[in-house]
Amino acid sequence: MSTAKAASDTQLMTGADILVKSLVDHGVEVLFAYPGGCSMPMHQALTRYGDSLRTILPRHEQGGAFAAQGYSRSTGKVGVVMATSGPGATNLVTAIADAKLDSIPMVCITGQVPTGIIGTDAFQECPMVEVCRGITKHHYLVTDVKDLPRIMREAFHIASTGRPGPVLIDMPKDVQLGSTVPDWDVEMNLPGYHPDATPVADEKIKQMVAAIRRAKRPIIYAGGGIISGEASAELRELVAKTGIPITTTVMGLGAYPAGDPLSLDMLGMHGSAYANYAVRDCDLLIALGVRFDDRVTGKVEAFAKDAKIIHVDIDASELNKNKSAHIPVCGDVKQVLGELNKVVQAPEDIKEWVQHCKALKLKYPFKYDENFDGILQQHAISELCDVTREMDTYITVGVGQHQMWAAQFYQFTKPRTWHSSSGLGTMGFGLPAAMGVQAAHPNSLVVDIDGDGSFQMNIQELATCFCEELPVKVLLLNNQHLGMVVQWEDRFMDRNRAHTYLGPIHHEEASGKSDADPFAYAEERYPDFVGIAKAYGCGAATIRRKADLRDAYKEMIEHKGPYLLDVQVPYQEHVLPMIPGGHTVDDMILE
Repeated sequence: MSTAKAASDTQLMTGADILVKSLVDHGVEVLFAYPGGCSMPMHQALTRYGDSLRTILPRHEQGGAFAAQGYSRSTGKVGVVMATSGPGATNLVTAIADAKLDSIPMVCITGQVPTGIIGTDAFQECPMVEVCRGITKHHYLVTDVKDLPRIMREAFHIASTGRPGPVLIDMPKDVQLGSTVPDWDVEMNLPGYHPDATPVADEKIKQMVAAIRRAKRPIIYAGGGIISGEASAELRELVAKTGIPITTTVMGLGAYPAGDPLSLDMLGMHGSAYANYAVRDCDLLIALGVRFDDRVTGKVEAFAKDAKIIHVDIDASELNKNKSAHIPVCGDVKQVLGELNKVVQAPEDIKEWVQHCKALKLKYPFKYDENFDGILQQHAISELCDVTREMDTYITVGVGQHQMWAAQFYQFTKPRTWHSSSGLGTMGFGLPAAMGVQAAHPNSLVVDIDGDGSFQMNIQELATCFCEELPVKVLLLNNQHLGMVVQWEDRFMDRNRAHTYLGPIHHEEASGKSDADPFAYAEERYPDFVGIAKAYGCGAATIRRKADLRDAYKEMIEHKGPYLLDVQVPYQEHVLPMIPGGHTVDDMILE
């Protein structure tokens, strides 16, 4: 046991040691931290607790913050990231905003210049509390070392209770170096913060039961709140008891097993046609842990326009915000479903509706050209799903076409196995998030399905994977383009290329109107991803032939360390179905 850990509760301690001991006491096992001048005391303290707390050094602060998210998303625990002041701190901002929109519990610790020079534009000074005011659940600038035990306790409580989210703790250097005898039993001081949901009134449960009983065409619409609320078992019980078909948001994938006869998979802009048609025609929409995001609803006034709506959410501000609910229920979705399942009865007669939904699934499946002799992105993901079906597998993604194809063609059956930057849509999320997942689940297979545009946003984290012995696998669907933007150019902008080609500017696809063949490849490959991955110490290979795919997967999975498989794919393939932004299901593009 280290000297620091053996210290009695009455011993004088520095702010840095108090902070790190607080992390240990809150059960933090891994954090991601990049040092600098104003965070050095905290890093020195971390070395004194190394047998209790693993510190992983990312190669960019944003990478560290996304890794903390991956750790949190895959475990449900609070993720922790640390950076120095100024640019180190501002490099966290995108990931903090990302965590806020996806309701991910994080504690983000930043160094700050000494309190005496705050406001003087000192070297590497940035007012992080002001910068992050609108993208954190709460934030602290610590000015007195005596406050630190209380602040740490409050930060973890706020991040993990109610609707989860990121909390910022800005630590001036003199506070880190200052000393006090900490009061570990200090009470929290959070007037007005009451995250424990009030038990839902029996009358609300009765209203839900009655609405379900009378429904002729009900649909369950489940989202990320089911995952963060640990309510997947209760959701599955509700479906089993009622026989109601279910669709999920992109955040809700895995909450209910794909492949189940009652699963309608994902709805929304790139969701299944059968889910979107079913929601359009339903007479009862049971919305659980969702926020009626615009990528789900399209033209919101036309979304489920003939349906009675039950909306359950822990955050009262989400109720009636985007879509009015006939039965709004503010409560913990796990508790609400637990009470509902005690008394709910199956609708009186929905056999015809269920058969209708199953017929829609048969009529409008996710599909692609299976006769193409190269590798299409959808095929690569379908094959990966098949190969890893019986393995303990976690999937992360970047942002773009590959993200939507992964949501469509990888069949998720368990919660917390799918990790996507959904609300903010941050390119560069996939690789560092996979690092965090791998750190949390060292014996599991973790695959980042990525695109070459998104992957390059945080490609430097290959170094972290190698140096920290995190055997992340990267399936790189490399089309040499910003594929989703290309798709919008093709559909809505007369195929005019506006800075969507990622290779040298002399290429004919670099600008101007495209007349490329539907299965066109960018033959001039740039950069050499295999060479880059090997330079970082990772295993790597590139393939283009469909016949090589299975063997390549076997080699990737069996490789002991991190591995990159560069799969060359066409760039003209589109993610379908597609409901254009602000339109309705009746405007859905199917071909």
